[in-house]
Order: sequence, then C-alpha cells, then structure tokens
Amino acid sequence: MKQADVIGRVLAVSDMHSAYERTAQLLAAFETEVRSNPVPHVIAIDGDIFEHGNVVAVRSGGVVDWAFLRALPAIAPTMFNLGNHDNDLTLDLAEVVDRMKGLGIHVVSTIGDTRTGAGYAEPSTTLPFGRRSLRVVGMATNSLTTYPKASREQLTIPAAPDWARANLADSLAGADLVMVMSHAGVAADRDILPLLPDGGLMIGGHNHLLFQHRQGRSAYVHTGSWTAAYTVAEFLSDGSVMARSLPIALNAPASPALADLIADTLAANLTEEERVILGTSPRALSLGDTGRSVAAGLAKVAGADAGFIGHTTLGTGVPAGPVSRYVFDSIVRFDGKLMLASVPRAQFDSFMAHANQDRPMPLADRSGDFLYASTIAPTVDPVRIVTTDWCATNQREYFGTTDLRFVEAAGLTVKTASAAGLLTP
Repeated sequence: MKQADVIGRVLAVSDMHSAYERTAQLLAAFETEVRSNPVPHVIAIDGDIFEHGNVVAVRSGGVVDWAFLRALPAIAPTMFNLGNHDNDLTLDLAEVVDRMKGLGIHVVSTIGDTRTGAGYAEPSTTLPFGRRSLRVVGMATNSLTTYPKASREQLTIPAAPDWARANLADSLAGADLVMVMSHAGVAADRDILPLLPDGGLMIGGHNHLLFQHRQGRSAYVHTGSWTAAYTVAEFLSDGSVMARSLPIALNAPASPALADLIADTLAANLTEEERVILGTSPRALSLGDTGRSVAAGLAKVAGADAGFIGHTTLGTGVPAGPVSRYVFDSIVRFDGKLMLASVPRAQFDSFMAHANQDRPMPLADRSGDFLYASTIAPTVDPVRIVTTDWCATNQREYFGTTDLRFVEAAGLTVKTASAAGLLTP
C-alpha cells in the first residue's frame, strides 16, 4: 500500500516562559525543519512565551522573547494562542497583541477585554497552507488567579469546554484542515476533544506536560515546557495527522544572532547576587526527576515520610554542574511555606497513583494539575506528608480532596528545602 504523503507540517511549542538557555537553539531547529522539509509549514505557539519570574526578562522588557517572535514569520506563518503569562511583562494584553500583530504574527484567543466588550483577538482565523488551508481556533484558561493580578479586572474568559460546545462547530464550519489550540489544560481539553473533527490537530498547553494522544485520525499533543522540546505534527494525504516530540539539547546548534543577543542581555541584566553559585548538581535531571528529587528533599528537611510539589512550581530540570541563583530560580519558580499533614496509607496510595504524570499514562487518568512525589518511608501508616502552601491551599486540584489538615513546618521554605534536595555545597 502506498505511503501517505505529507501535505503540511506544524511546528508547535507552548509554555516557553522566557527560557533563554534554549531559545536560540529552538529558533535554529525551526529554521532547519523548514529548510529540510519542502512542504508548507506553520509555527504554532500555544501561550506563555513570557515569564515574570525571570528577572532578566523583566529588566530587559523581554527583548529576547520579542526577538524570537520577530524572527518566526520569516521562517513560516506563525500562530499564537494567548496564555495566562503573556501579559507578565506588559500588563495590558491589548498592547501585547498589537505588538505581535505588528510583527506579522497571527493571534487567536477567547479572552475578552472588559474595557471594550470585545475580544483581545478573534477566536479563529484561516491560513493558507500550500494548496490547502488551515483553520485555527484558540482557547484560553479561565483560571483568573493564574494571570497577573493587576490585569485581572481587564479580563473576561469563558470556560474553554463551554465555549467550545457553543461555538467550535460554527468556528470550524467549511474548514479544510483544522488545528485547535487550547491553553486550558488537560482536564478542560478532555471535554473539547469529542468536538474535534476526525483528522484534526489539537495542541494543548498550560500543564507543562509532554505527550501525544491518538483519537481516530486526529492527534492531540502537549508540547512540554521551558523550551525543552517541540512537537512536529504532520497532516497526511490520507486525512490523518501524525505527531512526534523532539528534544532541544542545551548544546544543540543555536541561531547566532539570537545567541549573541541572549549572552549580551544576560551580561547586562544579571546582578552579582544572582550570579552566586548556590551549589553543584552531580548530574543533569529531567523535569520529572528534578521534581521527585525536590519532593524527596522537602520530606528529608521537614522530617516527613513523603514529599509532594506542584508541577508548575518547577520550571526546568536541573543542569549538571554549578547552579547559580538565577538558574535555580528557573528550576524552582516560587517560594513559600512548607505544610505538613498525616494521612492514612490507603489515601496516600491514591495520591501516589495520580502523581508523577510525566510518565506514559492513559489520557483519562491525567488530571492537568498534578504533583511530583517521592516516598522516603514506604511502609509507615499513617504517612506524614509535606507539600507547599500553594498545594495545601489548593488541595482539591492537587490531591483531589478537601479533608487534609495541614500545619506549617515552622522555619522552612520551599526554595531553601529544594536547594538542599538538589544541590551539594
């Protein structure tokens, strides 16, 4: 049987969060992909290119992120679906959208502007895709507490599944090829997937996950985070979509102009305090293994039997060698208190069954928000657990319950305990 031809490719990434250690490498990878594959391409960014926790991004006004965006339309038509961090550096999302459009980037979103009653961007658009066309729809997360606080009064956002049930069919009416971009997370996406036409591509973001899922002839993908990987999705002549993920190595070929800009921007904006080496990592760890090492470190420092940390408290995996304060802040993004609770073994086992979702697992078992977890006393009952104050406050989302009674682990903080678990002096 004749193999189906590739009629068009999408290069997809999400949740970059101003991860400058690989931005130039990602740009070079995109250039190579398009140059090496003579078919139509679209670049798709599914939200959160910016990061307020990166002091260099804040001080420089995101000059590196904007240079990356400026370079993309010269490589291939570029789609951007707005996420909850895209006004981290410029609070007025309207200014962000105008600037992106001024660079030739196509923007989609379901986020509305309370000041005007209109959307910050249209929820759908159609792009030429060689001899075909690609209809693109973009949806945002309605979790307002994840957007910059000072901007929340300017935002009105429908729940993505509700919007999709009411509007997706009309938005896709008469479409040729279809790409749906959702920055609403896995839990919301599961309700949207049944509405995806067979042979469509759905790109998910917000949960910092990396996986591919087949649904008939369609593909649903999460593309990872912190510019550690990107996804190639290929529309085939038999009406199907195939997708795979490719990692971005720290030592991969880099786009020279952007690499120089990154080096100059870091040199101009990092303080001596941020350059201080906090410790050394004996080896490089994946994001998941970093999370489990942090969780084990929290447990040891707090005298607990097991540790849990929320997936998006972490940014990137720890590299091998000396780790500066600046780099460490990209590994453990947020500080806070540590909280302790005691739980029956059976309940603890249920927590562990849903933790560490970086592993292969059925889509039905993915919860969106999840915990990295590590056990250091595997047989005790009850189990003394430790987690962050964020996860304790939002225990329904992370632990799936509201009955945990937490008390503060006095004098301990997330970042200090995490450093003890990851680094040697």
